[in-house]
Amino acid sequence: MKTVKPATSKLVAKFDAQLREMLMEDLKAFKAKRQFVGTNQEVAKQSLSAA
Repeated sequence: MKTVKPATSKLVAKFDAQLREMLMEDLKAFKAKRQFVGTNQEVAKQSLSAA
């Protein structure tokens, strides 16, 4: 016997998958931006230490 999912369940599963994908993309972008900012801060500290 096949178990048939109700349409609501399929819709919730699709929404959940799309939301998870969007959050992962945002997290990757945030990490990339934060890494770049961290690098700039390190460069600024090194410049101040050298002066």
